[in-house]
Amino acid sequence: MTNRSAAIIAGLLTLGLTLATPAGAQQRPQVGPQQKKLPEPPKELPRVGGDKTRNLDFLFGALKAAPDETSAKHVEARIWAVWSATPSDTAALLMARARVAMEGQKLDVALKLLDSVVKLRPDYIEGWNRRATVYYLKNDYVRSLEDIRQVLAREPRHFGALAGLGMIMQEYGDEKHALEAFRQALAVNPRLEKIPDLVKTLTEKVEGRDI
Repeated sequence: MTNRSAAIIAGLLTLGLTLATPAGAQQRPQVGPQQKKLPEPPKELPRVGGDKTRNLDFLFGALKAAPDETSAKHVEARIWAVWSATPSDTAALLMARARVAMEGQKLDVALKLLDSVVKLRPDYIEGWNRRATVYYLKNDYVRSLEDIRQVLAREPRHFGALAGLGMIMQEYGDEKHALEAFRQALAVNPRLEKIPDLVKTLTEKVEGRDI
């Protein structure tokens, strides 16, 4: 990711945290978990090995060059597999239990499990990302943004976190900066579900009038 893209993301995160303060959150929406949908890993992930950094660099190149939806989904699953891999059996078990809790809408249980993951493995990107998702589902945008910051500091190409950032900006009514975040996500993963439609809609709204 370029320095300009990194600067844009940093600015969006700072703006998002400002919006999430009590003074900026007077009209904060309260959207139910069932109405929210973020990019997430498939339940069944392929096995991955070798050098993680080299694998990701190759996979992100392949993702952009994917000729069709099926190929893109295959590559995307491998990227999720690299992000989700952890040498800690305990962290892996906690993540699996957190996923089950999230699927059952037991968000408080999932949050406690993910707190343990982050404490146990603060270098584990997907622990931060999954907890950001839970905070988002709970409408706790301050903590969600803080965790998104942790994810993007470690992996600025994390399209799930970038999409989450856009969703939060959109829910605050900041369509201009939501559009920027979604465009950053698409620059990394051009075939993200639903995000292209959001970009199209927001482009018409934002760039079709004076800001």
